[in-house]
Amino acid sequence: MVGDSGKVYGGCNIENASYGATNCAERTAIFSGVAAGETHFKAILITGNTDGPIAPCGICRQVIAEFFDQDAPVYLTNQKGAFAETTVAGILPGAFVELK
Repeated sequence: MVGDSGKVYGGCNIENASYGATNCAERTAIFSGVAAGETHFKAILITGNTDGPIAPCGICRQVIAEFFDQDAPVYLTNQKGAFAETTVAGILPGAFVELK
């Protein structure tokens, strides 16, 4: 994930026996950026060990929508080289976001 500052932030899944307390890689990366002072991000790449390009869960889609412009690129990949490109609006049309 790339912040407006140009700095790249990574994340990983943080699993928990209580599944509701698990934190996905996308949110870990965003929260790491926010903790470092970023408030807005330019692009995000999501990857996983899946058969096809991996997509973020619903909670992550909402968090992404709140920290990226709706036309920001979202790159969906996997460890086998599959690739798809979309936008924040493409992964969560009609997102609940503050209107500017």
